[in-house]
Amino acid sequence: MDKRYEPKSIEEKWYARWLESNAFHGDSSRGGDPYCIVIPPPNVTGILHMGHALNNTIQDILVRWRRMQGRNVVWMPGTDHAGIATQNVVERALAKEGKSREDLGRDAFLERVWDWRREYGDTITTQLKRLGASCDWERERFTMDEGLSDAVAEVFIRLYDKGLIYRSNYIINWCPRCHTALSDEESEHEDLDGQLYYIRYPVADAGEGAPPHIVVATTRPETLLGDVAVAIHPDDERYAFLENCTLRLPILDRELVLIKDTHVNPEFGTGLVKVTPAHDPNDFEMGLRHELTPINVMDGDATMNEEAGPYAGMDRFECRKKILADLEAQGLIEKTDPHKHAVGHCYRCHTIVEPRISPQWFVKMKPLAEPAIEAVKSGRLTFTPARWTKVYLEWMENIRDWCISRQIWWGHRIPVFTCEGCEKQWASKETPTACPECDSDAIRQDEDVLDTWFSSWLWPFSTFGWPEENDDLKFYYPTNDLVTASEIIFFWVARMVMAGYEFMGDIPFERVYIHGTVRDDVGLKMSKSLGNSLDPLTIIDKYSADSLRFSMMQITATGQDVFVAEEKFEIGRNFGTKLWNASRFMTMNSGDAPEAHWIEAARGALPEFDPTLLSPDDHHILDQLYATIGACTENLEACRINDAALTLYEFVWHNFCDWYIEYARSVLNGDDAARRDTVQTIMHYVLGNALRLLHPMMPFITEELWHQMGYGKDDEFIMHAEWPTDPRGSIQGWELDPELVAYVEEKHELIRVGRTLRADFSVVPTKQVEFAIRPHDEGIGSRLEEDREQLAVFLKASQLVLDTAFEPSKATPSGVSRIGTVYMPLDGVIDIEEERERLKGKLDKLEQDLGRVNAKLENQSFVSKAPAEVVDQQRTRKAELVEERDKLQQLAEMLEA
Repeated sequence: MDKRYEPKSIEEKWYARWLESNAFHGDSSRGGDPYCIVIPPPNVTGILHMGHALNNTIQDILVRWRRMQGRNVVWMPGTDHAGIATQNVVERALAKEGKSREDLGRDAFLERVWDWRREYGDTITTQLKRLGASCDWERERFTMDEGLSDAVAEVFIRLYDKGLIYRSNYIINWCPRCHTALSDEESEHEDLDGQLYYIRYPVADAGEGAPPHIVVATTRPETLLGDVAVAIHPDDERYAFLENCTLRLPILDRELVLIKDTHVNPEFGTGLVKVTPAHDPNDFEMGLRHELTPINVMDGDATMNEEAGPYAGMDRFECRKKILADLEAQGLIEKTDPHKHAVGHCYRCHTIVEPRISPQWFVKMKPLAEPAIEAVKSGRLTFTPARWTKVYLEWMENIRDWCISRQIWWGHRIPVFTCEGCEKQWASKETPTACPECDSDAIRQDEDVLDTWFSSWLWPFSTFGWPEENDDLKFYYPTNDLVTASEIIFFWVARMVMAGYEFMGDIPFERVYIHGTVRDDVGLKMSKSLGNSLDPLTIIDKYSADSLRFSMMQITATGQDVFVAEEKFEIGRNFGTKLWNASRFMTMNSGDAPEAHWIEAARGALPEFDPTLLSPDDHHILDQLYATIGACTENLEACRINDAALTLYEFVWHNFCDWYIEYARSVLNGDDAARRDTVQTIMHYVLGNALRLLHPMMPFITEELWHQMGYGKDDEFIMHAEWPTDPRGSIQGWELDPELVAYVEEKHELIRVGRTLRADFSVVPTKQVEFAIRPHDEGIGSRLEEDREQLAVFLKASQLVLDTAFEPSKATPSGVSRIGTVYMPLDGVIDIEEERERLKGKLDKLEQDLGRVNAKLENQSFVSKAPAEVVDQQRTRKAELVEERDKLQQLAEMLEA
């Protein structure tokens, strides 16, 4: 083995071998117990970011683990055509050529998009391979490929014929930049600091004592040009005088009607609401209830149209400034207050959206939601963490119809045709040549395309060939786990559940694991715009794919946000180095070649031991191995992947490398051949199990070591090796002794006490010092005597006294463990007077720090006025300082003669 692990060439080598061997492929013809995950299809425009790295590492761990358990695994990969995003990319490229999509025409433009897809569309899947994703690439799908396009058309027609798809002139979210409708979920709301403008609306024919105007509050004064009414709450008596008055619109002097509606909140603003049905969804609903005629004052690019009178042609925000100036000049601004409010932004380009009345296609969602709600309430479908169940149910139980049409060209064109002769409208997969009603050939297809999510909500079954029946679809559907982020519960997860029931008669998956958001180390969401994002490929180049994967998993608590800084990837790199060095140590002590029974043990065969040759440390490492196997399996079952990672880290780094391998050195250097063989068998047995347990998280280094150690044959992969199980119920001829296991734990604690003494008095790590141990009883003393040589090595002791009656001749630093007291005489080790001065200096500084903290906490003004978290920080700081002071005082007392 090379002295250092060089991941780059090894990662390239093994991924190529896995692909050449078709190692990731699953097939229903193999039978067995299916396990299937469908990948959340990344946008074809996308590149790998840390969110992808987190999401796909979790999926890969689950599928590699299930594969090792013998399940028939398929991880279905693919990409999403990302209608708006992809069209924007190509349109920007055209703009550099001085062209627009209209210059090319629809067909030529779509060919340009397909050209882009063929050239750049595999970028993210190539990057996923760098991460180690073991997707079944033979099955890779694209939401615009022929089969999935057929499924989209089939679904549309079924829903259309069932009356669940309809077209209506309705208010929708409109992106002035992308020139298309957006669903409610695609309009992302951000809290912005704005203004609440109080505007005077003239009142005509007012009776005696009535004011000449009323005051209406709004955050968007430019939309008043589309006002058709003013609304009050039916129970609001303050404005009874308006019954016989005439309301006039400022600037345009149009007459407005007065309506009464329970939607109005009398407590907001002045209790009067301007009603602009063409530019506000709530106003639109009021307009329907009161049969008001909307007036649209804005075009699709958010410029004011001819209905805006003197403001026609202005940008909406330019118009806002101008209209405010005009209102001010006419004395019609009562006041302006700061006001924070939620403003919708396009989820693709982040432009502020405009509510706009437009003819659009919708899906009736309530009938589809009913079985999808029951699936979760009955426990048929579960969420991890469980708190997302409530979020899902609240949205589903208040679901609104889904606007599925988009005014772009890239996507699945709506398969609805209209006869211009008799105006018959129908849906069809095939482009008709004649009207089925009147036989006219004057037929036009709807210009719009379907929302991108209309294809991806079919993903769990369309990717397996639906609507055609086939063995794979029957075998792998429903799938098992879905791993995704919270922001697409509504976009995608809930819709997949509805589609699954509607078209397959069953849930699409059994469990939804919602992972957290990747944030930087100060808690901000990683994004290019903030400049705080890390490039996973850069991390892989610098630290390795395994380091990225293992580090991410260790710091990712189930369902919690992940706080990432580059230095955290050193966790995985250092762990990989530790594993490599331990394996190399074993090869250097295995002679010319490992024994066959060592290899069999590493591959999973339960070793046959002579019980008389098993030392307490042997019992302990085997017990810890079996506990680790159980904990890893249990944690993976529950999607507590970070707990599995932490368990493996603790076992491999500390129990195996720091304790057992160090213990084994003296045995391997000794003359007892039988003991050497026993220890080497155990080492290979433990390492083989550890590599298999680690493989789902660190696939590359484990595959390399599996073969470097001779555990895997040339045509085998560790990914197909058997997942370890706890064999304690089937052990023949030897058993683990719990008392010996407990003794080793206590021995380790005793050694840690001795090491702490060295650290407390700043003894350099290489210096040999004297130690004395007073065991608590004769039995422990006998065991420690047997381990004398090992204890001396671990403590770096030049001389070691073991005596149940030991009493130091003078004050000597000591520490107590469960099985004995450890003493470390300081004569000749340190300058005691110098050490006293060092401790005194540290104590003086601690007392000063403690005094400052106490002063703050005793200041009632600070305690009552400072934020609670700041006060808690000071209390925590006080506790830490007191603990450190007490320890230093103890150390100082030990130095007193």
